[in-house]
Amino acid sequence: MTDPMNTVSTTLGVSHAFKYCPRCGQAHPHPGRSPFLCPHCGWSFYFGPVSAVGALIVNEDQQLLLVKRAREPGLGLLGLPGGFVDAGETAEEALAREVREETGLSIREPQLLLTYPNQYHHGDFIVPVLDFFYQCQVGESTQVELVDGELSAFQWTRPSPDQLNRMAFASNRLAIEKWLRMTR
Repeated sequence: MTDPMNTVSTTLGVSHAFKYCPRCGQAHPHPGRSPFLCPHCGWSFYFGPVSAVGALIVNEDQQLLLVKRAREPGLGLLGLPGGFVDAGETAEEALAREVREETGLSIREPQLLLTYPNQYHHGDFIVPVLDFFYQCQVGESTQVELVDGELSAFQWTRPSPDQLNRMAFASNRLAIEKWLRMTR
């Protein structure tokens, strides 16, 4: 398995996009430094991670919902339903929204399982992410309806080592491995 957390790449962190100060427009002598501190006007900016959520959805047979990604990053690889937290949302609100948008499922009883740093490769940039993983139960309906273009397949399973080796994100694998240890 390729671990995207340890991959050496020519892709730059989003902090490298700040070649000029957004406040005064002067060229910055050291793009990529965090925090960004303009030597001309003193404006500073911290490049903190964005937040994302992942759902470990468990059915009545104690199986986990795995999905297959239909787009990059991780095209064709496995993952958990989830996505980015929008401005003004709690992590739990984003979790319910993302699961509903991607799978048509409603969830109940979300319980924070763990958090883990991740990197999201977006075009030519690496965006630092802090993933929040929640174990949750399926709501009333267990019928999965995948969104076209986002996900291409799903399955309810107790993930095997082969499936864990095909995860799109190392953080998803770590969350699933913790869940598997907890449910032995």
